[in-house]
Amino acid sequence: MDEWFERSPFVGFVPWIIYWVVADGPSTWLFGAICAVLATLILGVSAGFAGVRMLDIVTVVFFTGVTVVGLVIGAEDRDWMDTYATTLSSGVLAAMSLGSLAFEPFTAQYAPAAAPRQDWEQSAFRRTNQVLTLMWALVFALIAVLGYLAATAPSTVHLTKAVIPVVVIVGAVGMTQAYPGRAREKARQQNL
Repeated sequence: MDEWFERSPFVGFVPWIIYWVVADGPSTWLFGAICAVLATLILGVSAGFAGVRMLDIVTVVFFTGVTVVGLVIGAEDRDWMDTYATTLSSGVLAAMSLGSLAFEPFTAQYAPAAAPRQDWEQSAFRRTNQVLTLMWALVFALIAVLGYLAATAPSTVHLTKAVIPVVVIVGAVGMTQAYPGRAREKARQQNL
């Protein structure tokens, strides 16, 4: 299988992206959750290619749970999900990211497995992934807060559900691409 597919966290986020796009209107969050579960199953969320990752487990549990709850509760009880779908899903990702810092930062699970690491590189690798995982936790937390603002102040929806989250995510992707190389070079210079 293609190495990018195995290492890219983007593959693990596809179900979340589908959910955020589909669940953006009234009464569409359940359909969005079903689409996310289907995307998870179709993509295999990279589990068959690089092992099961924390993001994969959280994705399956969250969207299966949301789908089951959505099917069990009545339509009148589901209105809160129309309002808080973005807040809840982004909050779950923020909690997953923060929680992974206590064990293995979730971004480390997407690093090349075959990359040789000397002793000095081990601490630089861990620190780099701690920084990136914390950054993503803050991004997800910000998007959760923005989702709440969009729900409570509908006049801000354009900024809080579209413009700001896209800008923040694009910046975070750029940081994820650039930071590891700079951090590794800095660690290499310190160990010369």
